[in-house]
Amino acid sequence: MIRVSFTVTPDQKITSFKMTGHAESGPDGQDIVCAAVSALTITTVNGLERVLKKEATVTQNVANGGYLEVTYIDQGHDAQLILRVFASGLMDLQERYGEFLEVKMFY
Repeated sequence: MIRVSFTVTPDQKITSFKMTGHAESGPDGQDIVCAAVSALTITTVNGLERVLKKEATVTQNVANGGYLEVTYIDQGHDAQLILRVFASGLMDLQERYGEFLEVKMFY
């Protein structure tokens, strides 16, 4: 199961997120949950870095996968929109594929 946890400030701003695990919803190369989560995640980080020109701190396990942590300091409106869309997309996936994906918000 992929577990995603978001850290959220009291004023509802996302400051970081961490992903652990593997979806294992299908064979390698055919795991649609993994593909969807990966696409959302890559698009989010690229949006923060390439579109907004703001650097996110990314820590990942490149050798084994299954771990990614993004700490993003900028709390501006545009960054928060990108992060909220990301969280919303993951929550939609969780509704459909909850046995493979868990999303939590920590306040």
